[in-house]
Formats: sequence, structure tokens, C-alpha cells
Amino acid sequence: MTKVINKSKVAAALIGALAMTGSVAATAQSVSELQREEAQTHQADVRSQEKINSLFEQSQELLYEYRGIVDEYEQLKVYNDHVQRLVDDQNAQLASLQRQIDGIEDTKQGVVPLMYKMIDAMEQFVKLDIPIQRERRLDRVEILRDVMENANVTTSEQFRQITEAYQAEMDYGSALNAYEGKLSFEGEEISVDFFHLGRAALLAQSLDLKNGWIYNKETGEWEVLDDSYLGALTKAIRMARKQTAPDLLQLPIYAAERAE
Repeated sequence: MTKVINKSKVAAALIGALAMTGSVAATAQSVSELQREEAQTHQADVRSQEKINSLFEQSQELLYEYRGIVDEYEQLKVYNDHVQRLVDDQNAQLASLQRQIDGIEDTKQGVVPLMYKMIDAMEQFVKLDIPIQRERRLDRVEILRDVMENANVTTSEQFRQITEAYQAEMDYGSALNAYEGKLSFEGEEISVDFFHLGRAALLAQSLDLKNGWIYNKETGEWEVLDDSYLGALTKAIRMARKQTAPDLLQLPIYAAERAE
């Protein structure tokens, strides 16, 4: 009996040892699997983190791109608004020009008769004015009449030339001028130097400097100038031609008539 019991104990011990060995082997296998799973999980985490990093970088790039597009949009909007204002202004100018073009014919109908009246008035004025370069001024009037009859000259150019002629007439009123010409006096044509101080005085001096004349605006006739003024007249002519420095001179001037 004792031997049997001992054998049984030995058998039980062997079975227990085998059971422990199996348990240790199973435990070792579980740890290995856990480690493998942990490694796989770690690798999965790494891949996930890499994907997250990649997505973050992509999102940042998209954000920068979005901000750039927004900035560009704002700039384009400002520019488009500017261009629209220019277009609106140009359209307004075009509309104004079209209205002016539509009214050109009406304007011509009013301006052309006015220009003829201006030419007639200028001719009358020259004939009544003191005879400062009278022939030259009357020739200018005839040129203006020819211009008015020339179909190749635009209305605006015709008007420009007329106003230019009027400006020349105004300049005679303030000019200090001397020019050579012919003086008709007592049936004789005399070569002289004319001198005028605006329209205040018109005088003439023979080329030999020995004789002088003054135009009387009241009678419309030339009169002999007193010899005492010949020297001053000679100097005035030289001053007008810029042959000597400006200076004060004493010359006779007919005062304008006073209304009674």
C-alpha cells in the first residue's frame, strides 16, 4: 500500500510539474503575443501620428493658400471697384460728348453769323481808328473773309483766327512800336518811320530825321511836329526798336475829347 501511495504521489507530482510547465509555457506565449500586439499597436500609433502630421501640414498649406486667395480677392475687388468707377466716368464723358456732338449743328448755326458780325465790326473799327498800319490791318480782315468762305477750314479754326485777329487789335492799344512806311502829306508821299505809343499817340519822322508829324485824332489829319520834339521822337523810335535803353521822353499827345 505504501508503495502504491508513493507512486501515486510521484505521479501527482509529475502531473503537477507537467501542469506548471504547461502553464509557464502558456504564460510565456501570452507575453510574447502581448509584446507583439503592443509592437503592432506602437507601429499603428506611429503611422497614425505620421498621418496626422501629414494632414496637419496639408491643412496648414490649405490655410495659407486660402488666406492668399482671400487677400487676392480683396485686392481684385478693390481694383475692380476702381475700374468700374473709371468705366462709369468714361461713360459719363462719352454721354457728354455725344450731347455736344448732337448740338454742334445748332452751335454752328449760332456761331457762323456771329463770326461774320465780328469781321464786319473789326473792319469798321480799323477804318475809324488812328491809322496804325491800317493797310496791314485791313488786309487781315480780307484774309478772314477768305477763311470764312474756305470749305477746308473748320468752324473752330475760323473762330480761332478771328479771335487771334481781335487779340492783335488789342495789342495795338498797349504796344510801343516803330515801323517804316509812306506818309501822304500835302499831296506828297514821304518815306518815314512811324511811331505809336498804344493808341495815345501816332507820330512820324522823315528818314533824314529833319522833319516830324503828328496825327490829330480830332481832325483825322497829319500835322507838322514842332522841331523841339524831333530829338525825343528819334529816341522813341530807337527805344521801340530796342536800339537804346528805355527812358522818359516828352512827346505831344492829343487828349481825348470830353463829353459836354
